[in-house]
Amino acid sequence: MPTGPRPVRVLLVGPSMDILGGQAVQLQRLLANFRTTEGIIPGFLPVNPRLPGPLAVLQRIKYVRTVVTSIAYAISLLLTVRRYDVIHAFSASYWSFLLAPLPAMAVGRLMGRRVVLNYRSGEAHDHLKRWRRTAVPAMRLADAIVVPSNYLVKVFAEFGLEATSIFNFVDLDGIVFRERDKLAPVFLSNRNFQPLYNVPCTIRAFALIQAQVPGARLIVAGFGPEHGRLEALVRELGLNGVEFRGKMPPERMPALYDEADIYLNSPNTDNMPNSVIEAFAAGLPVVTTNAGGIPFILEHERTGLMVETGDDQAMARQALRLLREPGLAARLTQTARHECLTRYVWPAVQSDWAQLYRGLLRDPVPFAR
Repeated sequence: MPTGPRPVRVLLVGPSMDILGGQAVQLQRLLANFRTTEGIIPGFLPVNPRLPGPLAVLQRIKYVRTVVTSIAYAISLLLTVRRYDVIHAFSASYWSFLLAPLPAMAVGRLMGRRVVLNYRSGEAHDHLKRWRRTAVPAMRLADAIVVPSNYLVKVFAEFGLEATSIFNFVDLDGIVFRERDKLAPVFLSNRNFQPLYNVPCTIRAFALIQAQVPGARLIVAGFGPEHGRLEALVRELGLNGVEFRGKMPPERMPALYDEADIYLNSPNTDNMPNSVIEAFAAGLPVVTTNAGGIPFILEHERTGLMVETGDDQAMARQALRLLREPGLAARLTQTARHECLTRYVWPAVQSDWAQLYRGLLRDPVPFAR
């Protein structure tokens, strides 16, 4: 006869890679690693399902796309949730919270399943403040709230919500660590072109750098509504050597980390960006603004260099230090690499997820078949 607890069946609910971003990347990493984790049987339900056959054309029509996708998602939830013990819903903020994780939490509770809200947005404080009367009560549907950083633990506590942090992690199999004893003036930005990530700040900082280092290059990977504005800013500043590489799937990012020698990151709002810990893993020195949860994962002068949000001049000064101060980049990257290997890899978070799921099932609910 079998002994020990039966495997926990966990349904990950969140965006597919059709919506390229940090949520989708972390979800796929969890899914892949859970498949080789003893005691966990994972499944995946996308919040953005592709409609079959001729119905797919409806997802190309603005507004209609939202309606038909939401209907397909709701039907998928009703058909799928009953086969799992734990519903693990990934969450962003504002309307995305209402359209994606909230239906999963509601259906999960309706069917007597345990529910984990995995909230990942750096806009949490503004979301909860503006939507206090709706979002906060809705989040109480979850049996557990999990966030990727201690920064968000503090934010949720301000609104009377208890959250647990389980960090993002990197896939080391795809990232090559390269020691950078002597830096080339090749810079990388890979945040999507959304206002909250303030990529224009990075471009203005690069303009100041290039004024002193004429051969400097900037690789810009990303996509989004500000693309035209960024290209216009490059022309306005008369910059050379700025290369827009477009939308970059995760499997192509390691080559960009290896191609560059300094990583620039200038968001106004953020939580725990995958790109920063991936730069740690690659040995790429980081210059970043201190938005949101970034000070919780990067220590100034120890694992990277940090400036105030929106301060392109300070960002340029810190980047130039890396080029001019012997040994600075090597010291930062060695410490950052060690930090990554001890905190932001799968072995460091695997048991946290397993214990969370098991803890939720100590008083198990009947399993529908």
